[in-house]
Amino acid sequence: MNYLLGIDIGTSATKSVLFSEDGKVVASASYEYPLYQPNPGWAEQDPDDWWKAVCFTCRKIIADTGIDSGLIKGVGLSGQMHGLVMLDEQDRLLGRSIIWCDQRTGKQAEYMEEKIGRDRLISITANPAITGFTAAKILWVKQNRPDLYKKAKKILVPKDYILYMLTGEFSAEVTDGSGMQLMDVKKRVFSKELCDRLEIDISLLGYVHESADAAGKVTGKAAELTSLKAGTIVAAGGGDQACSAVGNGIVKEGIISSTMGTSGVVFAHTDKLRVDKQGRINALCHAVPGCYHVMGVTQSAGLALKWFRDNFCKEEIDSAAAKGTDPYVIMDKMAEEIAIGAGGLIFLPYLMGERSPHLDPFCSGVFFGITPTHSKAHFIRAIMEGVVYALNDSISIFRDIGIDVTQVRISGGGAKSPLWRTMQADIFKSDIATLENSEGSALGAAILGGVASGVYPSVTGACELVITTKNTQKYDKSATKEYNKYYKVFKSLYPALKDEYRNLRLLLQ
Repeated sequence: MNYLLGIDIGTSATKSVLFSEDGKVVASASYEYPLYQPNPGWAEQDPDDWWKAVCFTCRKIIADTGIDSGLIKGVGLSGQMHGLVMLDEQDRLLGRSIIWCDQRTGKQAEYMEEKIGRDRLISITANPAITGFTAAKILWVKQNRPDLYKKAKKILVPKDYILYMLTGEFSAEVTDGSGMQLMDVKKRVFSKELCDRLEIDISLLGYVHESADAAGKVTGKAAELTSLKAGTIVAAGGGDQACSAVGNGIVKEGIISSTMGTSGVVFAHTDKLRVDKQGRINALCHAVPGCYHVMGVTQSAGLALKWFRDNFCKEEIDSAAAKGTDPYVIMDKMAEEIAIGAGGLIFLPYLMGERSPHLDPFCSGVFFGITPTHSKAHFIRAIMEGVVYALNDSISIFRDIGIDVTQVRISGGGAKSPLWRTMQADIFKSDIATLENSEGSALGAAILGGVASGVYPSVTGACELVITTKNTQKYDKSATKEYNKYYKVFKSLYPALKDEYRNLRLLLQ
C-alpha cells in the first residue's frame, strides 16, 4: 500500500498525519510550541520550533507505524498564513517570525494605501491593505529594524520555510503568496509594480508554483532528521485555509466551509475572481489551479473560548481532570442550559483586533449588557454566539456579492461542539454538514502531495475520491428568528465603539 503525508504548521502546534490513498488516517502526531507576545498586539513564533515539530512528528509516525518510508509517495504542507520569515545570506534566521495575528503594522498598512492608492491596491491584490498580511510586516521591519532588513536575502511565509528546510528549494505558491499582499492575484505572480513602489526587492521572494506542483524532493540531510526517504516528492502546498478547504471538498461553487480553530474562517470557492470593492472580506488564489476563493476571518474564535477557560474556569478544568474528560465538554453543557441570546449578554470577539468585515487592529473584546443575573454559563454562551455572529458578518457579504450558499461544511475544534454546530446552522441560516474525516488541513495538504506525485489526477478528482460528508443538520427557522434579534444588536456595537477603540489604544502607548 502507498501512503501520503500531510503536515500542518499551525499556531499552537504542528500536526502531521499519514493517510492511505483513499484518505483514511493511518497515524498522526503533534508537537506544541509557544507563542510570544512581547508587547500588546504583537504575536511572534520561532521558526526553529516549527522545524523541530516537523522532524519530531515525522519520526514518530514512521517509528510508531513501522512502515517503510519509501511507501510515502508524496508530502504536502499546510501552514498558518501571512507570517514573515527572513533568512540571511547563509540561510540563518533573522529573528522570530511575526505571525498572522500580529497587529503592530497599522501605520504600515496606512502607508501602503497612501503609496499605492486603495483602489489600485485592491485592483492588484484583491484586498485593501491589511495589518496581518506579510507586506505590512516587511515594511515594519524595514522601518523599525533596518539592521535586520539589510541582512535579508530570502523572505518566506511559515509553510515555505518548512518546504525550504525539507527540500532546499526557495519556493512560494499562489495561496500563501496572494496572502502576502505582494501578488497580482489575477495573474497569479508577484507584482513588480507593487514591489517597486514599496521598495521591496522582488528577488527576495520565492518562485511561484500552483499548490499541487511538485516543488522539490526531500534532501539527504532532511531525510536524516525526519526519517522520510530522500527523494520523496514534496508539493508546493498551501495556506492552512486553502488546504482545509481542499480537505473539506470546497472545490466547487455553492459549498462553503466554516473552520473554527484559534481563528474562525468562512471560505468559499469561486471559479472566477470575485472582489468585494469595500474590502470587507479577502479574495485570494485557491489551491485548485486557476481558481480563487473568498474568505472572512474573525481573529479570535477558539482563542476567545480558550482565553475564558484558562482564566475563569479552573473549577471546570479540575472537574474535567477528575472525570477524564475535556473542560470544553463541560463548558458546552453549561452553555446549553442557557437560552438563545445569553440573557441579553453579547460578546464582541475582537481579542486580537479584527480582520473581517472590520479591518481594525485597534478593536478589542467586549461583553455588552452585563447584569447581576449573569452567571459563568451566560458568559460561555455569549462567547460562542459572538464568534458565530462575527462569522455570519462575512457570510452575509458572500451573499451580497453573488455567492450562493447551499451547504456549510464545518471543521476545526469548534466542529466538536454540538452546541456550536447547531448555532452555526441556525445563525448562518444554512444546512450544516460534517465530514467523515476531520483532518481538514492535513488531508488537504496530503491531497496536494498526492497530485504532485501522480497518485491522484487532479485536486478536484482527488476530493471526489476521498471526501464524504455525514450528519447533515437542518437549520431551525424559529431559532434563526430568535438569533436575528440579538445579531442586530451585535452588528450595531462595532460602529458605536470604533472611535473609542482607537482612543483607548492611544492611552496604552
